[in-house]
Amino acid sequence: MRVLHSIAEMKEERRKLRGTVGFVPTMGYLHEGHLELVRVARAENQHVVVSIFVNPTQFGPKEDYASYPRDTERDLAMLKKEKVGIVFMPGAEDMYPARYSTWVDVEKVSERLEGAVRPGHFRGVATVVAKLFNIVEPTKAYFGQKDAQQLVVVKKMVTDLNMNLEVITVPTVREPDGLAMSSRNVYLSPQERKSALVLYKALTLAQTLWDKGQTNADLIRREMTALIESEPRVAGIDYVSIADAETLEELPRIDRSALVSLAVKIGKPRLIDNIILAS
Repeated sequence: MRVLHSIAEMKEERRKLRGTVGFVPTMGYLHEGHLELVRVARAENQHVVVSIFVNPTQFGPKEDYASYPRDTERDLAMLKKEKVGIVFMPGAEDMYPARYSTWVDVEKVSERLEGAVRPGHFRGVATVVAKLFNIVEPTKAYFGQKDAQQLVVVKKMVTDLNMNLEVITVPTVREPDGLAMSSRNVYLSPQERKSALVLYKALTLAQTLWDKGQTNADLIRREMTALIESEPRVAGIDYVSIADAETLEELPRIDRSALVSLAVKIGKPRLIDNIILAS
C-alpha cells in the first residue's frame, strides 16, 4: 500500500495505473461503512484509491473541524488490511494554496435540508470532490447512501460538468440495532447512544406507514416528529423531510420515489440519517 501526501505524487502514480480505478473519498476516522465502500470498489475495479482529507471548506465557523475525530495510524492499518493500493492524504495547504479562489456551486439541490442549516457546506463538498476527481481520475467513485444529499449534489455535478466517471451508491451500513454508522457517533455518551436510536425508529415508522398505504407526507412528518420529540435527550430537530429523491423538493404526497431524511441533535452531537421510499 502506497501512502501519498502531495497532489504531484498522486498524479504521478495515477499515470502508472492501467485498468479501472475505484475511488473512495473519506475524511478519515474510518468505520465499517467506509470499509464497505472499499470492498465494493475493490470487487469492481483493478485498482482502489482511498483519500483521507478533513476538508476545512465544508465546515462552518461554529462546527467541529478542529475537533473532528482523527486517527491516521488506525485508518491506515484498516485500509492495509483491506488491500487498498493507494491512500492519498493531501494537506490543506496543497489542496487550497495561497490565493485560492475557485469554487463549485451546485444550485438548488444544495440549498435545501443540510444546505439550509449549514450555509456553504455543499460549496465546500462539491469543490473538494471535484478537485479529488481531477487529481485521482477514477473510473468509478463510491459514496454511502447515509449522506444522501451529498450523493445528489455529487451526481448532479458529475452530470452537469460532463465528468468522465460513474458515481456508485452503496447502501447505508448500520449497527445491529439500526443506528447508521458515522464517525461522529464517537461523540455520543452511552446514554446518548441509546437515545440516538430514535432516528432509525422514526425512519422505520415512516416506512411502516407508507407500507400500509399512507401517502400523506405531512401526516408522516408529524408522526415522525412526535416520536423524535418523545425522546428526552433530543436537544433539537433541524429537519424532518420527505422530498423528491432527485430534486429534494418537499412533497405534500408521496407519489414518486421519496427521500425521507432527518437531522437531529442528541445532546451536542448532530446526527443525520435517511431511507428511500421507492415508488
